[in-house]
Amino acid sequence: MTDTTTAPESESETTPAPARQRPARQGGRGRPQAKPQNPARAPRAVHPVLQQLFELHPKMFGAQFLPLKLGVYQELLALHPDVLKRDELKVALGLHARSMRYLESVAAGHPRHDLNGEPVEPVAPEHVHHAIMEVFRRRQARSNEDLRPYARAQLIEAIEASGLSRESYLLCIRQQDEVSTSLLDDAFAELAEQAAKRDALRSMFDASGKSVAEFADMYGMDPDEVARTLERARAAQTTQAAVPAPAEPADEAAATPTPDAP
Repeated sequence: MTDTTTAPESESETTPAPARQRPARQGGRGRPQAKPQNPARAPRAVHPVLQQLFELHPKMFGAQFLPLKLGVYQELLALHPDVLKRDELKVALGLHARSMRYLESVAAGHPRHDLNGEPVEPVAPEHVHHAIMEVFRRRQARSNEDLRPYARAQLIEAIEASGLSRESYLLCIRQQDEVSTSLLDDAFAELAEQAAKRDALRSMFDASGKSVAEFADMYGMDPDEVARTLERARAAQTTQAAVPAPAEPADEAAATPTPDAP
């Protein structure tokens, strides 16, 4: 991963500086010219600690945002005890983790990274789910377009990447609202339909006694696509047979997912 030299984003989305206002001029028939509908606002200043973090660790606090490893707060304090203050660092990391670009990175399924920009571990499924839903809510609030299909596609990818069954995934994320429940129902319905089609293809292939190339030619299909579909169907069958039934959490505290705080 290459280093970056771009300063961190501000606490809000960056907007261009407002143009210098001139006195209103008279338009035709003595009417003043119309004022601009949405005058641009100056961007908010970057939190000073985020600026320090950018200077200290540009790979993780620069132009590219990546999920941070768990425990990074304590690690930063240990590395820079004379530079970073506990309370100020906690506030800055909270702003960073709630920023749109950080949430988009988590929602995309990127792994957690250390301060050198090296991947160290996957993000927990419940944190990916939370990020997908938060990004969807923020974007939908600013858009007239129905963004549910995009959120559903991301949820499908997240569910497949987690390797969890429907029951285990729902048990993992626990807390849901009406929108999340509806999107998940749609995502699981589409996944079930895809799985049924893969299983049907596998059954037809097994009964045919033919090679992948012969089977694909017989049905006018792409041999590579047939091979990938058969591989996924068999992998899903193996995984389903190996996964034990989910156990209920011992208490309410165990059932509550840990927030995605670095």
